Amino acid sequence: MGIEVEKKAGFDTESAKEVVKELRASFVAGKTKTYEWRRTQLTAMLKMMDENEPQIVAALTDDLSKPELESSIYEIAMLKNSCKLALKEMKHWMMPEKAKTSLTTFPSSAEIVSDPLGVVLIISAWNYPFLLSLDPVVGAIAAGNAIVLKPSEISPATASLLAKLVKKYLDCSCIKVVEGSVPETTALLEQKWDKIMYTGNGRIARIVMAAAAKHLTPVVLELGGKSPVIVDSGIDLQVATRRIIAGKWGCNNGQACISPDYIITTKDYALELVDSFKCELERFYGKNPLESKDLSRIVNSNHFARLLKLLDEDKVSSKIVYGGERDETNLKIAPTILLDVPQDSLIMNEEIFGPLLPIITIDKVEDSFDLINYSGAKPLAAYLFTNNKKLKEKFVEKVSAGGLVVNDTTVHLAEPTLPFGGVGDSGMGAYHGKFSFDTFSHKKAVLYRSFAGDAAVRYPPYTAGKLRLMRALLGGSIMGIIRALLGWSKP
Repeated sequence: MGIEVEKKAGFDTESAKEVVKELRASFVAGKTKTYEWRRTQLTAMLKMMDENEPQIVAALTDDLSKPELESSIYEIAMLKNSCKLALKEMKHWMMPEKAKTSLTTFPSSAEIVSDPLGVVLIISAWNYPFLLSLDPVVGAIAAGNAIVLKPSEISPATASLLAKLVKKYLDCSCIKVVEGSVPETTALLEQKWDKIMYTGNGRIARIVMAAAAKHLTPVVLELGGKSPVIVDSGIDLQVATRRIIAGKWGCNNGQACISPDYIITTKDYALELVDSFKCELERFYGKNPLESKDLSRIVNSNHFARLLKLLDEDKVSSKIVYGGERDETNLKIAPTILLDVPQDSLIMNEEIFGPLLPIITIDKVEDSFDLINYSGAKPLAAYLFTNNKKLKEKFVEKVSAGGLVVNDTTVHLAEPTLPFGGVGDSGMGAYHGKFSFDTFSHKKAVLYRSFAGDAAVRYPPYTAGKLRLMRALLGGSIMGIIRALLGWSKP
């Protein structure tokens, strides 16, 4: 099987219309709705990864200098797990769900049918360009949709490889890849879709949502935000520090939507925390981290300049307590820790999305909740390190975020039983596991009745007795119905 890959040159609004028209014809013909088609596509995706892992790793190296472990585990292995779970559970997911009925429609039966939405558009991000492109596609396939995937032009090697691999392994009549940048994305957004999923930043998300609104198209927005880490005292500080490092610098050198963005700890504990970071960071990345092969580079010169602007602001640069080295030629910035940066600084008012980690100090750890909630922006993730049971309970109660993790960072992403998605400024909608299937499905209500049991009470002429009985039926009380039949209840 093959797939036509639409190239950048010449892809305009008319080209986009033709793509949607072709996919809609395949969908209307019912090709994507069969279990066999869905199973075949997901099996082919697994084969694609098994046969091309070295090429995928090489493309991620070209785009981000991503370490092989991060590419193999956090992109390829996680996507394989998504495919395997869908293959294992999809038949069950597709089965109608029985629903209870009430006295109002007695005698009757009901079910909820998962219907594929139709033709969907997936616009992916550059920081995990393989996983974030194809993981939503897994859900869209499992749910029975036709798909256009638009990979990010900021990771061109991976985008090009995706196009070639999808062309070789997947079904050209139902799944298409469109390469390109702003003109191609604009042409796609002008079309009517049955759902759009976008992973990226809030600025582009507003453009996507505005375009979708013209056609009343539902959207899933996977964004980001300033994900905080609260660090309490009296914990295993070495383990906590290592887990923060793994979630920050071990995830694409901070270029991840759920990467820890800043730390909140008490004034009394801050220096001990900084010392632990210094020790563990040197253990992981050496005395010259710019030479470490275990750190990704910054994706391009624009993002490199953006990060330096945050770091070199006058009221911030003096707050560096570790790191700060940079290599503009190779687009590398060392892991950098800053202590007590001002709240009104740029670094505390923008998502960092890089290897810089500010530490904010407070008097009492309980004050951290108000600090997180003060801006009103809800992060994609929030993390707490503590042994205090009451503090854990308050954290869950008071902090609104896409997801919470206690005593670790980022690992909730790997749990398919948990929904992954944002809230407020960090996004809307969720996916992973069955949540991916549900995201690309419509839950269709179906009620079955026979011709028996037809009651005159619902038909004119309306009387006081009919009113009493209808009220009792809708109320669902057997005694109420008996009273209405006997004329004991008021009209």
